[in-house]
Amino acid sequence: MKAYNIFILNIIFIFFGCNTFTEPINKDLNDFKFLEIDIIALNNGYKNGNFTIEEVIKAYIERIEKIDQNGPKLNSVIEINPEAISIAKALDQELKNNGSRGYLHGVPILLKDNIDTNDQMSTTAGSRALAGSKPLKDSKVAEKLRKAGAVILGKANLSEWANFRGKRSTSGWSGINGQTKNPYVLTRNPCGSSSGSGVSVSANLTLLAIGTETNGSIVCPSTVNGVVGIKPTVGLISRSGIIPISYTQDTAGPMARSVQDAAICLGFLTGVDENDKKTITSLDNTYDDYTQFLNKNGLKGKRIGVYSGPLGLNDKVDSLFKKSVDLIKKMGAEIIEIETVSSSEARSHSFQVMIHEYKDGLNNYFKSLGKNSPIKDLGELIEFNKNDSIELKYFNQAYLEIAQNTDGIKSEKYLNSLSELKRLSREEGIDKVMDDNNLDAIIAPTGSPAWSTDWFNGDNYHISSSSPSAWAGYPIISVPMGNIHGLPVGLSFFGRAWSEPVLIEISYAFEQSSKARIIPNFHINDEY
Repeated sequence: MKAYNIFILNIIFIFFGCNTFTEPINKDLNDFKFLEIDIIALNNGYKNGNFTIEEVIKAYIERIEKIDQNGPKLNSVIEINPEAISIAKALDQELKNNGSRGYLHGVPILLKDNIDTNDQMSTTAGSRALAGSKPLKDSKVAEKLRKAGAVILGKANLSEWANFRGKRSTSGWSGINGQTKNPYVLTRNPCGSSSGSGVSVSANLTLLAIGTETNGSIVCPSTVNGVVGIKPTVGLISRSGIIPISYTQDTAGPMARSVQDAAICLGFLTGVDENDKKTITSLDNTYDDYTQFLNKNGLKGKRIGVYSGPLGLNDKVDSLFKKSVDLIKKMGAEIIEIETVSSSEARSHSFQVMIHEYKDGLNNYFKSLGKNSPIKDLGELIEFNKNDSIELKYFNQAYLEIAQNTDGIKSEKYLNSLSELKRLSREEGIDKVMDDNNLDAIIAPTGSPAWSTDWFNGDNYHISSSSPSAWAGYPIISVPMGNIHGLPVGLSFFGRAWSEPVLIEISYAFEQSSKARIIPNFHINDEY
């Protein structure tokens, strides 16, 4: 059976751009009972009595200790939930007495450590300034997951302050947990800022993870870690209890090894929250169950825009993308070439919106922690970093300082940029392109293969297609489309506001035909 699996993987590798398949450095690292298990199989295992929730949670904790804290030492998990096993026992008893709450009953999930939990764990944004910080209540995301019966396994590492602290930063580094490593090649970068979320899902340290995105922070770690990431329309998921960057662009979203699992998770996270006014706009645009849109023939008859802007920077990525476009054509879609999606002028307006909203958002978050907040305001955070031996050792805090010097969200500069951003990214951006070409979705390579981690020069990625969706606050899904010498590369599907159903439909169809997900083997470096 193993020989057959290797043969099949070789065929996949050859078709999608990799010439050789190599054995893992340590085969025991992927000797895991629940390797690549999905939600449906886990549910069936519980139902049939093949294993208990307690057994599953213990197995994942042991794997985190073996691979994340020791062995390859991925550093993707900041903290394991000390209550996870007791929660699992209670859910086992409930399953026995009352039956399942649904798909997520007993499913292990990691939360990016900028998502509040009111339990024994801290919420730090990766910053030493918030070490030991205990929020006064659950985020709405955590609350909904607990209600669904999920087991919050722990907190995932991230690019500190969601990678909006300083210039020339390195994704996946935080002062509180160090550098997260890419599970395919340990010297390569995991991207960010949802670095630990992407790595932990890919390395089978959890079944699901929640990331957050302002611009690329879900889809970039999804592409380089070979997983699926859904960044939904801003307002579909509440941001209350999530450490913010931008009220206009921030959102949480699920990260999984398949579109099906990500779609299942998404349905449990949606809904109006009075503490996040953006969610009011989702009232007639949300579903409790997105699995109804999983259609293997979902590309048939669709009009797909091929965004050429990210092309021409990496010939190997271009080659993978061309093969993916050819596959999409074979599946019955009509291809329409488009050169631009949004004006590049939107970029500067987006930055101004983020930097002004950042100051107000952080100050409000620190207030939400009450009298025991370790940090009282943005100015105090800046001073903490200056006096800390680790925080500014490699990277500066330019964005925090720029934010501190703004006049906040009442300034004329902010209001003008907010108006221009909406116009350029929506009415004259994605909406116009899709209307003019009668498109169902737009596709582009999500990014480049993982680059070498470099603390001195910062990130070195060359391709990104997340900005048009980020600027507009519209949805985007990244799905593995192949690999380059064993390093995954993803394909992004994006479109109008609230178009999650059609994006799930077509990305699922592509995934089911391409089967491009590969299991990481934890190579020490590129010499393999």
